[in-house]
Amino acid sequence: MPDELNTPVMAQNFIHDFIDEDIAQGGQFQGLTVHTRFPPEPNGYLHIGHAKAIFIDFGTAEKYGGLCNLRMDDTNPTKEDEEFVDAIQEDIHWLGYDWGNRFFFASDYFEKMYELAVDLIKKGLAYVCELTPEQFKEYRGDVNTPARSPYRDRPIQESLDLFARMRAGEFPNGAMTLRAKIDLESGNFNMRDPVIYRINHMHHHRQGDKWCIYPMYDFAHPIEDALEGITHSLCSLEFEDHRPLYDWVVAHCDLPAKPRQIEFARLGINYTVMSKRKLRALVEDGKVSGWDDPRMPTLCGLRRRGYTPKSIRNFSERNGVSKAASTVEYAFLEHCLREDLNESAQRVMAVLRPVKLTITNYPDGQSETFTVENNPNRPEDGSREISFSKHLYVEAEDFLETPVPKYKRLYPNGPECRLKGAYLIRCTGCVKDETGKVTEILCEYDPDSRGGDPADGRKVKGATIHWVDASTAVDAEVRLYDNLFSDPDPDAGDKNFLDCLNPNSLEILTDAKVEASLASATAPASFQFLRQGYFCVDSKDSATGHLVFNRSVSLKDSFKVK
Repeated sequence: MPDELNTPVMAQNFIHDFIDEDIAQGGQFQGLTVHTRFPPEPNGYLHIGHAKAIFIDFGTAEKYGGLCNLRMDDTNPTKEDEEFVDAIQEDIHWLGYDWGNRFFFASDYFEKMYELAVDLIKKGLAYVCELTPEQFKEYRGDVNTPARSPYRDRPIQESLDLFARMRAGEFPNGAMTLRAKIDLESGNFNMRDPVIYRINHMHHHRQGDKWCIYPMYDFAHPIEDALEGITHSLCSLEFEDHRPLYDWVVAHCDLPAKPRQIEFARLGINYTVMSKRKLRALVEDGKVSGWDDPRMPTLCGLRRRGYTPKSIRNFSERNGVSKAASTVEYAFLEHCLREDLNESAQRVMAVLRPVKLTITNYPDGQSETFTVENNPNRPEDGSREISFSKHLYVEAEDFLETPVPKYKRLYPNGPECRLKGAYLIRCTGCVKDETGKVTEILCEYDPDSRGGDPADGRKVKGATIHWVDASTAVDAEVRLYDNLFSDPDPDAGDKNFLDCLNPNSLEILTDAKVEASLASATAPASFQFLRQGYFCVDSKDSATGHLVFNRSVSLKDSFKVK
């Protein structure tokens, strides 16, 4: 783990209580190294919810001096792709975790899984079923009615023959399945002779066309864990009802280890969705620019937005690990980022909606420089020089021709205001075009107030205003992002999540002006634009001569830490 993340050892939680029991004297894993795994399916990009699982899987192994495998759960070829395999590895490394040489693919175990399925048939614990999907639903039963299958008592040799022919590709998709023979009367429907193999004539991203039958997750996963020597299989709470099946597979297949499954609550965040299917729909329907759109909750989107590994790890740590499902405020994620960037980001000046300001009594052709600190929280970051001249740019909102009550910025004959780190100025008037739009603000400055403090010590009643020197300012495009959804719970009830999209989630400002020091800024550099917020250089669209900045988070923090 990179030292600069400076993340504390994972706090004790109920999972660790179980592990402590397991590795103690007389425990089932006494004397063994704690071994976990993170097993994403490579059918999309990782999102902030996965960050919690990564934190738990890798963080737990780290706490106990153990091991954590990275395994691609590629047992369903429908949407899997090498693009996602590469992206998953990049995201995990970016968060600061490493799996060493323990990188596996579930598809590497296909032959072994097939052999174990054959063994179950031979033991009378699995059979080939020919129910159609419609019949399967009809025969599933309910809480008062057991499930049924006319093929449950199929002779072992007949099932062995059919299963071999399924593998050979003799049957179309959906014609047959292999089912475990467990308990058709079980109150847990996952145990009512679950399907463990299905036919799927589809090209696999690694196995090519070698296979046309694929194991179901509930059959494959415990086998993968056992073959890799996993001690604790940590997974989200929706798999709690699947644990009896997990244990059944481990108990009835000839495997070298018997891992323990422990479930924890998934991460829920308001104003977003974290279903891969729905995120994929946003991408494929063109609602966002891609998986890495900065409005997406994907890790690559958050990274492009300017989120840091430290902020996401702190977010995961402070949310804790529990069995109780809950929804976290998106504002807390922003709070964690704001905390990190407040300490680390360089302060600079940028004017997002510029209007020209002319200091009428400043000498023509004269210029000077001011020395400013880069970060008040980090003296070691040093200082830089910024230029100043007769013509500046300030924010359009910092001027009103006719002020409103309590307005303390620039207006004709208004109060003195400070130009940040430079001089005191007073507005004397403005210039407008033929439409009445203000194109230039006219001011006079106090030459004896260099640095922003008057020589006579008089009180300054106006606001402090940021600015950039018009003679050296650099053009930039600035993208202001807001929540992708306007509804705090777009997944609730029978809502169509696409109807909950926020039409104002992105505003693009094409004529922003930034100070000259940013001319060579490159991703992933982050800055605090004074009075504006935290911004980062866009990693995809920014280039020499065309600077693009993304707003990561505003300065205002409305979140209250409980």
